[in-house]
Amino acid sequence: MSVPVLTFFNNKGGVGKTSLVYHLGWMFSELGHTVVAVDLDAQANLTAAFLDEDELESIWEEEGKKPSTIYQAIKPLTQVGDIIKPSIEKITQGLYLIPGDVALASFEDLLSESWPKSMGDPNLYRYFRILTAFWQVAQMAAQQVSADIVLVDVGPNLGAINRSALIGSDFVAIPLGADLFSLQGLKNLGPTLRSWREGWKKRVDNWQSPQFEIPEGRMKPLGYIVQQHSVRLSRPVKAYDKWVNRMPRVYHEAVLQQSTSATKPSQDEECLATLKHYRSLIPMGQEARKPIFHLTSADGAIGSHAQAAHEAYGDFKALAEKLMERMKKMSIRRRNA
Repeated sequence: MSVPVLTFFNNKGGVGKTSLVYHLGWMFSELGHTVVAVDLDAQANLTAAFLDEDELESIWEEEGKKPSTIYQAIKPLTQVGDIIKPSIEKITQGLYLIPGDVALASFEDLLSESWPKSMGDPNLYRYFRILTAFWQVAQMAAQQVSADIVLVDVGPNLGAINRSALIGSDFVAIPLGADLFSLQGLKNLGPTLRSWREGWKKRVDNWQSPQFEIPEGRMKPLGYIVQQHSVRLSRPVKAYDKWVNRMPRVYHEAVLQQSTSATKPSQDEECLATLKHYRSLIPMGQEARKPIFHLTSADGAIGSHAQAAHEAYGDFKALAEKLMERMKKMSIRRRNA
């Protein structure tokens, strides 16, 4: 049985995907879950959040010794080889990382070529192996540490790498920024997910006798997360209100293909959380290389910063619990269907 995969996805950049995966990875592990985080963004920002430069250099220069990054684990597929079991990084008890790699971008062309060939080529084995490579590696890692969940960070685009990442995703959470560009990105996202889901189903149906386990390509939306707005008296400032309050309608229409009477996220059950801008806590956390809710006075979190770090713990704990609850409910509903 495969381990559930949750991907944080929006083709608009700067909406906080990487920060969410980083902090939720820590929070899920604190709540007693075993997590494997996978960095599928060729910019490797998630990896840089977990590991310092010396560790990164060591990992990236280990090529040829053992597959220490996602790209090194799948690189043999670019020739005549197969996927190699990944070597994963232990961050803390219950939290593991498959590091990203700037070389991952070179896999994009092979994924693009393999998508049409996976429908008609006589050698379906190879093309399904390539298209499911990320999922295969993630599952190998999850089995190594008996993980409960896999969290995936992806880049802000609708390219072939993200399509393969989403094919291997059971659930999708959508981070949104309070701006016009984020809403426009959301309008593209729903149709794209449906197109990828339908395209993958055609391919799975066409391969009548799969020779290895392959993902179902469910990509079930869990909801959206509103991020990075300024807050005054616990409310978004007026300049952002008009964008924030359009999110329920656009999400329901574009992603769920339904209407809603919600006129703001607080009325919409599809809104998983509204996370305020943590301002100087973020660079403070990056400097200390720890989640913002672990910052202490020794890291400079004193006074209002200490209070903000405490509130951040509650914000991420509530979000992690809600995500886990929704995944469980959807899985139960699906088994009973």
